[in-house]
Amino acid sequence: MVTTGLLVRRLQADPELSGVDAVVLDECHERHLDTDLALAFCLDVRATLRPDLQLLAMSATAQAQRLAALLGGDGTPAPVVETTGALHDVDVVWAPPSTQVDPPHGLRVDPQLLTHVAGTVRRALAEQSGDVLVFLPGAGEIGTVAGRLSGADADVLPLHGRLPAATQDAALQAGLRRRVVLATALAESSLTVPGVRVVVDAGLSRVPRADLARGLGSLVTVRASRAAVTQRAGRAGREGPGAVYRCWTAAEHDRLPAHDEPEVATADLTAFALELAGWGAPGGRGLALLDTPPPAALLVAEQTLRSLGAVDDEGRATARGRALTAVGVHPRLARALLDGAPLVGRRRAAEVVALLSADLSFRSDDLGASWRGLRDGSDRGATARWREEVARLERAAPEATAPRLPDDTAAGLVVGLAHPERLARRRPGGTGTYLMAAGTGAELSPGTALTGAPWLAVAVADRSPGRRDARVRAAVAIDEATALEAGTAQHLERDEVTWRNGDVAGARVTRLGAIVLAERPLARPDPAAVAAAVADGLRLEGLGLLNWTPAARDLRARLAAAHAGLGSPWPAVDDEALLAAIDVSGARNRADLRRLDVVGALRALVPWQVAGELDVVVPGRIEVSTGSRIRIDYADPDVPTLSVRVQEVFGWAQAPLVAGRPLRLQLLSPAQRVVATTADLAGFWVTGYPAVRSELRGRYPRHPWPEDPAVASATKRARPRT
Repeated sequence: MVTTGLLVRRLQADPELSGVDAVVLDECHERHLDTDLALAFCLDVRATLRPDLQLLAMSATAQAQRLAALLGGDGTPAPVVETTGALHDVDVVWAPPSTQVDPPHGLRVDPQLLTHVAGTVRRALAEQSGDVLVFLPGAGEIGTVAGRLSGADADVLPLHGRLPAATQDAALQAGLRRRVVLATALAESSLTVPGVRVVVDAGLSRVPRADLARGLGSLVTVRASRAAVTQRAGRAGREGPGAVYRCWTAAEHDRLPAHDEPEVATADLTAFALELAGWGAPGGRGLALLDTPPPAALLVAEQTLRSLGAVDDEGRATARGRALTAVGVHPRLARALLDGAPLVGRRRAAEVVALLSADLSFRSDDLGASWRGLRDGSDRGATARWREEVARLERAAPEATAPRLPDDTAAGLVVGLAHPERLARRRPGGTGTYLMAAGTGAELSPGTALTGAPWLAVAVADRSPGRRDARVRAAVAIDEATALEAGTAQHLERDEVTWRNGDVAGARVTRLGAIVLAERPLARPDPAAVAAAVADGLRLEGLGLLNWTPAARDLRARLAAAHAGLGSPWPAVDDEALLAAIDVSGARNRADLRRLDVVGALRALVPWQVAGELDVVVPGRIEVSTGSRIRIDYADPDVPTLSVRVQEVFGWAQAPLVAGRPLRLQLLSPAQRVVATTADLAGFWVTGYPAVRSELRGRYPRHPWPEDPAVASATKRARPRT
């Protein structure tokens, strides 16, 4: 009996699984990365090396048909064996809140829901017998509900992974009094809590999400799946008939997702990708995976592996990659162990990596204090697990003789080697906010012992949805020299010409990733870099940087109408097209952009084959029958419009063509009020004009209102008064 992680290690070392006749994968519904890898590798072994290898996948809530299709291998699904086991009946009690509660967002859970959960627990204690197991998303919610159960006639015990081992053991042992065990999903299938006959389920889960853009992780609260709540309810029927109180309605239950999202869809895939590369299947090519890894997450993982030297350009594992895999921790931590041992010593490197890799709760966000606490052995259970991991990692680390460094410096080097992108410097003017080398801001918790540290090596940070900066969960205070040693690959000096504060700025910059350490102005920046910075500035601030004279605005409107009506070769002149097409290579700063001849730049976009037709296709003005030259309105490029008095277009049978379409006429009364709008002048004379004539000839008797305007003479004058 081994974990799936150990099975993956054995498969990598001995793909034939010598001496093994069958592999049983239990709890397949949990869809951890190691579970998916173990299944895919076993299927590959059976297909290529061991056709006699027998595979069995088991779960109470598995997607049986998908697994059967995958395990069948030859197009015929594998047989599905179902059994009801020895579970007792569990009655479902729908217990939704009486008032509306907000859905979870990020880590936030509506306090009204937690109050309702506590009330439901009291109800269950009164209505049922036996101990009560309560499912909540995290330790914070467990603490809140525990407080609201003060005075209950039962022992209220928390159960989550951050508790000391002794406290967890207490929750797993039956007592003399009734117990209310407040648990996370840890108790869903991993642990059995004896004596439980009642489950109260808040219906929420807390799951990790990888922030690919910032290289951070975060936790979010989501509605639990139907598979998960089925597992939870089953805990009430292990020892006898029981009941589950669900804090939602039956209708809401039907809308829950059928299964939890697989870890491959949301997690950091760096270790997953390295296992695939070590198997000889970069990216999972050729393997029967239950779900295809998301391309973006896989790309980020592969880039990380290349930066560690773990894979070559074709994605295959290198000798360095195989050495990292053999350590048995995340590749970043493996790199910190192998490269950190010569710098800080084998033992201390193993101790820090064990602290980062073990499932231990930190006493505070001060990693150094947590390290010292484990050395002191104040939490015997945690210390024992940590020391076991230290011994294992020390065996995997290279022999090394290192200078004696202060503990915080040693921890900072190891953390920085694991996460160089999280090396952080304090921002000017503040004591609690930092800029990390990756470019993301970070803030400390109020009152932390790390306050005021000029530099941090951040081990754990997460960013809640909607927040700009990350929250530092574990870090160690370091100095600049330590940061530069740990982040050597990101320590660069180069000329940078950028658009900054509204103009071009050139400097010789020394930086650690996004952290600027020093800069000196450049006397003669590279002209190509200047041109690129000017183009960036125009994209950032928009075309308003140019001098849009009335003539330039008019020409742009006319070209837009030509493109809208006739298409190519008339150029598009929307913002995106102009930003890509206008030549600003001669400009060196903001002032040069302001001096640019926009009219000339627009005319340069018009192909020579049609340039001579511009004033014919989209004239600025048009002459009407009276000889007046009236400006065309191109505000809407799809419908160029001419506003003209009705009497001035008498004699026109059709509106003239502009940009390949009849010009829209906005026909005005003698008082310049719009009486009709049309692009079909011939139709208007027949159907619309009679009504206009009937309404207006009495109001404007001195103006002509002929019965047949199509053949009448145009005029812009009224008859003299008599």
